[in-house]
Amino acid sequence: MTYISGFVLAVPTANYDKYLKTVEDSLGLFKGYGVTRVIEAWGDDVPEGEVTDFRRAVKATPDETIVFSWHEYPDKATADAAARIMMNDPAMEAFGANMPFDGARMIYGGFAGLHEVGTRGGRPGYVDGSLIPVKTARKDDYRALLERQGAIFSERGATRFVDAWGDNVPDGKLTDFRKAVAATADETVVFSFIEWPSKAVRDAAWQEIYTDPRMHEEDASGDEARRVFGGFVPLLDA
Repeated sequence: MTYISGFVLAVPTANYDKYLKTVEDSLGLFKGYGVTRVIEAWGDDVPEGEVTDFRRAVKATPDETIVFSWHEYPDKATADAAARIMMNDPAMEAFGANMPFDGARMIYGGFAGLHEVGTRGGRPGYVDGSLIPVKTARKDDYRALLERQGAIFSERGATRFVDAWGDNVPDGKLTDFRKAVAATADETVVFSFIEWPSKAVRDAAWQEIYTDPRMHEEDASGDEARRVFGGFVPLLDA
């Protein structure tokens, strides 16, 4: 199953064009490491939460926009090999030195595929991204929940529904994935995204999904009160 390197960052809104050029220029570099797909998505519908949200996760300022991004690898072995190369690649060091955002607040980590429905390779018109803490001991229960929910989203027009289990999620000095969802020691962070053909399809689907009784079947493996979520417009899909 697909292995995911996930990222969340705050980019100065005025640096939209600079950021897009930076990620476009980096494609050759990451493909050389074995990345099979790069998605960069610009914050569009990113609500504030009572307990957690994307803006708090990266300590975003009012003049910054949240970017939700991921790199796909064919497997964990390829991702691990890429990470070892990146650590000593001068090209990666140069890339990091010229990022048009505060890299110290970027959160990142590696996630092993947990459940996936849909077709890879289609270009989404819109993306829902989320993070949630799940009881580590209840991984199988959460996967069973995803199997039920993935079918619902597919029925409503989602083209891809992916959830990936925290595998290599480092602690950060300022920000990290665990802090983003206030994860406890017995919890694992799940990185999730849903691809839609358009925002209109997504908006219409959610109206029906909220009222679908199958979405409200009891399950306490993940804490929805601490889920971080938002809607994003794809900047780059390569």
